[in-house]
Amino acid sequence: MPAAIEVHELSFSYPGALEPVLHRLSFALPAGSRCLLLGANGAGKSTLLRLIAGRHMLNHDVVRVLGRPAFHDAGLAADVAFLGGPFPFSADISVRDVLAARPGVDAARRRRVLAMLDVDPAWRMHQVSDGQRRRVQLLLDLERTLRVLLLDEVTAELDVLARADLLRFLHEESTTNGVTIVYASHVLDGLDSFATDVAFLSRGRLRCFAPIGEALAAAPAGPTGSALHRLCEAWMREDREKTAAV
Repeated sequence: MPAAIEVHELSFSYPGALEPVLHRLSFALPAGSRCLLLGANGAGKSTLLRLIAGRHMLNHDVVRVLGRPAFHDAGLAADVAFLGGPFPFSADISVRDVLAARPGVDAARRRRVLAMLDVDPAWRMHQVSDGQRRRVQLLLDLERTLRVLLLDEVTAELDVLARADLLRFLHEESTTNGVTIVYASHVLDGLDSFATDVAFLSRGRLRCFAPIGEALAAAPAGPTGSALHRLCEAWMREDREKTAAV
């Protein structure tokens, strides 16, 4: 199966930075994959997602999405969505009016996503909670037909039910429609059975890129938490110790 996302020898530095944020990353994900992107705060997860989304300039062959250069092919915006970071949409406007200004969306899909996210079209954006605002952000991209979905901590503000419904929806999108998902999160509950693959960043380097079953086989035993939680905690503690020793 051809790769939906290809990363080859990717190193990246922000202007003025003393060292790269990412160091020589290489991996490939086939269509329909659901990859967890894990690592401590500051490990480079958000930067990697932005690079895959084409938000920063790179050479043509370093990051390719759907066989095309991530930064240089503007047409990828129709097939790729990056969801994350703040969504400071607080104008005095209803969700219904926002949706009315977005023609061409499949009405049945819109209804399905509205129901899945439990978004009320009568909500006014200047009155909603952070969790409700995040649901609207998700709605505006998930109502579109996508091929690659990049998620950066988008479930942190969601309640348990909303998060569970979203994960079920994403799982179906990948298995039925071949949507490739890269999901960065620190909320690991239920993700053992969601993911097909795990990528773990240690201070900008790819410590692990493996199928979920292979990665979890290395999880330490313990009385609490899922295997994924124990594995992620162990690796983060090792990273902290290495940083402290430098």
